[in-house]
Amino acid sequence: MQIKYIARALRLAFVTASVLPYVFGSLINTKKFCFLSFIFGLFAVVCTHLSANLINDYADAKTGADSHDAVFYGFFGGSKLIQEGRFLPEVYFKFAVLFAVIALSCVFALSLLLKSVFIILIYFIIIILSWQYSAKPLQFCYYRLGEFFIFLLFGPALVMGGYFIQTGIFPDLKSFVLSVPFGLFTTAILFANEVPDFITDVKSAKFTWVGLVKQNKTYLAYMLIVFLAFSFVGLSVILGFLKPLALFSLIFIFPSLKAANILRKHYLDKIRLVESSKLTIAVQAAVSVVLILGIWL
Repeated sequence: MQIKYIARALRLAFVTASVLPYVFGSLINTKKFCFLSFIFGLFAVVCTHLSANLINDYADAKTGADSHDAVFYGFFGGSKLIQEGRFLPEVYFKFAVLFAVIALSCVFALSLLLKSVFIILIYFIIIILSWQYSAKPLQFCYYRLGEFFIFLLFGPALVMGGYFIQTGIFPDLKSFVLSVPFGLFTTAILFANEVPDFITDVKSAKFTWVGLVKQNKTYLAYMLIVFLAFSFVGLSVILGFLKPLALFSLIFIFPSLKAANILRKHYLDKIRLVESSKLTIAVQAAVSVVLILGIWL
């Protein structure tokens, strides 16, 4: 039973959003691939993501953002374990620190392998931004900046980071262009999760992009994000950065349209909105796998 709650606290369902972009970035240049560096980087990515998930619940518990609705939906509104009294907020904080330390240890190992301290500097920036997404003093997600930093952290940071670990090249235009769809699809996941949380977020002075449009028009903003993501896939093929195989990812426009339709019809129904969140996560994962195959094969 305790294992179930630990998995719920860590939000393991979202880990693909960080692992797949990192794997993709690591495979951009298949002529040069160091498996040991890849593994250290993978552990750093996963532990950083878990640390950010934990600190997010901790921070939202402190502001009360997750306390207005006691129901656990699985994909938005937090893990609710603090609100249910199963874990203390301090437990979340301690484990967030623990995962950050493990990630940092992996980054130090990478620094030795790559003979570069640059990666340590970059990692400190990444872990600070990931914590400040919801934690004080900056609390990006409370001031309509969360979406931008999610795009940055789950797109360019992961793809270009994976590319840098394997090649030592940073910055790089090709890896940046290739990173954009990953960042946008993860932003779409965040946006889909913000729609059901909108009313309770406002009560906690948490302002997201949902507040920039009327609730019954959020599906249009969602589709714009998804359209831009697929457009960058097409652009990458045109530029020769991806093989034409990557265009098979366009088939996943259809589940995206279904998710948008749910946002259009049921923007006030949290139970129905769980499906739109699931669909968006599935689209991000499926497109990522196709793009990985497109660059690897």
